[in-house]
Amino acid sequence: MIDLANRLLDVIEHNIAPMSAKEVQRGNKIFGAAILLKKDLSLIIAETNNEIENPLWHGEMHAIKKLYERDRDSLPDPKECIFLATHEPCSLCLSAITWAGYDNFYYLFSHQDSRDNFAIPHDIKILQQVFGNKGGEQKSLYNRNNDFWQAHAIINMSGDFSASEKEEFSKRIKHIFTLYDDLSKSYQRQKGKARIPLD
Repeated sequence: MIDLANRLLDVIEHNIAPMSAKEVQRGNKIFGAAILLKKDLSLIIAETNNEIENPLWHGEMHAIKKLYERDRDSLPDPKECIFLATHEPCSLCLSAITWAGYDNFYYLFSHQDSRDNFAIPHDIKILQQVFGNKGGEQKSLYNRNNDFWQAHAIINMSGDFSASEKEEFSKRIKHIFTLYDDLSKSYQRQKGKARIPLD
C-alpha cells in the first residue's frame, strides 16, 4: 500500500500540479486528474482543469476527453486502470468516471477541503441543492462503495504503514497541501478574468 500511496502522490506533485500551475494563470481551477495502469502504476495520462475552453472540462472530464482523442485501439480497459483525482470528484465527474467504466478512484483533497481551504464550495452545494443530499460533515454526500466503483481517500491509506512510513507520508501530504494552497491563492487572484460560470 505504501508504494501505491507514494506513486499517487508522485503523480499529483510532479505530473498534475505543474500543469495546473500553468492553467491557473489562465484562470482555470486547481483540479486535475490522471489515469494509471494497475499492474505497474505507469502513467497513461495526466490532465488539469480547462474550464476556460469549456465549463465541462473539469480535471477528470478533461483527462477522459484527452484520453479518448488517442487511438482507441491503444487504450487500456478502464477496469485495468486506477483513476486519480487531486480533489474529490464533483457530481459531474463522479458520473463521468462511472460512464467511462472505471471501477475505482483515489483523491487527495476532500469536498470539505475544496470548500474550506480552497474557497470552491460548488461540489457540496450542488450535491445538496440539486440532488437533495443533506449529508453533514460526518456523512458522505454519495455512496463511496457501490456497484460501479470504490472511492479511496489517499489521506486514509496509512493505516498499515510503519511509524517511519507514516511520518514520511505525513510530510509529503503537508508539502502537497502547501503547494496547492499556493495554487489556490493564484487561482483566486486570476479567476474573474476567465468568466467561468461557477468560479
